[in-house]
Amino acid sequence: MSSDNWGMMVTKIRLQLARKLKEERQKAGLTQEKMAELIGVSARYYQILESKKPAAVKIDTIEKLAKALKIPAWKLLRFKD
Repeated sequence: MSSDNWGMMVTKIRLQLARKLKEERQKAGLTQEKMAELIGVSARYYQILESKKPAAVKIDTIEKLAKALKIPAWKLLRFKD
């Protein structure tokens, strides 16, 4: 796999996670600010996680996000094409 393809794939995964995160947060009735508080990050960083240019996310952060949303972590990583 070329580095261009790898970069595109990583970007696609980040965008899918951002969409899934927003969807699950809204289902839970939480604001971005409340999510940030629950997982121990700044509101700005959380906003970036849901943005069109999301940051890289560590597995530990995904676990915190899932716990705050009261869902299993795999649900945040299960994407529809």
